[in-house]
Amino acid sequence: MNHATASGPAVSVTRKLEFDAGHRIPDHRSQCRNLHGHRYVLEVTLAGDIVNAPGASDNGMVMDFTEIKAIAQAHIADVWDHAFLVYDGDVAVRDFLQSLPSHKTVVLDRIPTVENLAAIAFETLAPHYQGHYGNHLRLARVRLYETPNCWADCEG
Repeated sequence: MNHATASGPAVSVTRKLEFDAGHRIPDHRSQCRNLHGHRYVLEVTLAGDIVNAPGASDNGMVMDFTEIKAIAQAHIADVWDHAFLVYDGDVAVRDFLQSLPSHKTVVLDRIPTVENLAAIAFETLAPHYQGHYGNHLRLARVRLYETPNCWADCEG
């Protein structure tokens, strides 16, 4: 879509999604080296100009929250939900999980720490938001909560 934009400062909006996934940190010296899972909370923050397109569904918005969610859901939450996120280099666990019939395993090129997962989510989502509208829309931040008290931010 190519909408006219309101003149003024860029505004940011954030949409939150939740999903459950398992992981392990193979070299961790504490509990996280064991197979375990989390209720992750993903916050996607977009920045851009406010759409100025009278009569359009998204008039007065940076981007419709439904569309923000649909993109993040399709490319991250649905892919990672109820999956085990395993590092490709964690060979024994990777091979074990892949030997289970119909097991939802996502093999990653990095150890699935919350920091790396936030970076992967950012890298995956950024191209889907950038240029989506003509309002200088960009992915500003991905925040991923591993627990209610622990999270990582990836900003661009």
